[in-house]
Amino acid sequence: MNARGFSLLEVLIALVIFSFGLLALAALMAKGLQYNTSALHRSYASSQAYDMADRIRANHLGAAEDRYDSILGSTSNPDCISDGCTPAQMAQFDHWEWSGTNAAVLPAGSGKVAFEDPNYHITLTWDDDRDGNADDSFEFEFRP
Repeated sequence: MNARGFSLLEVLIALVIFSFGLLALAALMAKGLQYNTSALHRSYASSQAYDMADRIRANHLGAAEDRYDSILGSTSNPDCISDGCTPAQMAQFDHWEWSGTNAAVLPAGSGKVAFEDPNYHITLTWDDDRDGNADDSFEFEFRP
């Protein structure tokens, strides 16, 4: 028997098996990155919900006047921070700043606040897979 080394067929089979392994590893890394990004967005949404809850608690006079009920989308900056804001203006500023941050940290991010006695419901939505449907959400409920 005069066989030495690998035959060409054995090398090709080893190369195909190795290639499938590398493709599986690349797919695993891509999924890991996707899940990591999704977790980051959920973390941002959680932080934003707690931020609005803290803003409502800090402006208890504005909350008592129902200034935080049914806020949705963005509004304009009342530009009163340097001169001092009324509770209504502070609620408008909170809404404006919160909406801007939602849009900045979440893809197609938006938030909604609704008051249903005695609790506030804060909902954030965003488009995690960037397919045009803002179908991911985080909901938070609290009593001030």
